[in-house]
Amino acid sequence: MGKNAQIVLDFVAAWNGNDLDAIMGFIAADCVYHNIPMAPVKGAEDIRQTLTGFTGMASEIDWVVHHIAESDAAKGDAAVVLTERTDRFLVGGKWVELPVMGVFEIAGGRICAWRDYFDLAQFTGQMPPSGGAEGGG
Repeated sequence: MGKNAQIVLDFVAAWNGNDLDAIMGFIAADCVYHNIPMAPVKGAEDIRQTLTGFTGMASEIDWVVHHIAESDAAKGDAAVVLTERTDRFLVGGKWVELPVMGVFEIAGGRICAWRDYFDLAQFTGQMPPSGGAEGGG
C-alpha cells in the first residue's frame, strides 16, 4: 500500500474515533471539500464547521473501507486516492449506513481536495426524526 492510501486510512481511523481535531489534522488549510450533491466547502475553518454537524450528530462513527486505490502523483500534481466505503453513524440509537465513493487528492501529506459521492435521499431517509440531516460521509 502506498503512503497516500495510508494517509486516507489514517483519516478514516480519525473518523472512527469521532475526533474532529484528529480529522482536521489531515486537512490542508486551502482544502476543498465537496460532499456531492451539496455545495463545496473551501478552507479548513469552513470545513471544520461543516464536519461538526457530522461528528456532533453521531454518538459513534464507523467508516468501513471496502476498496482503496492510489495513483502516483505526477510532478507537481497531487496524488489521488479512491475509496469505496460504507459510512455508518449511530444517531439516536440507530445506525444510519451510507454507501460512499470518495476521492481524495493528497499533496504534501495532507488532503487538499476531498469529494464524496452518495445518495442524499438514502441518507436522510434513514435518519431518526430527531436526528439532523447535515449530510453524508
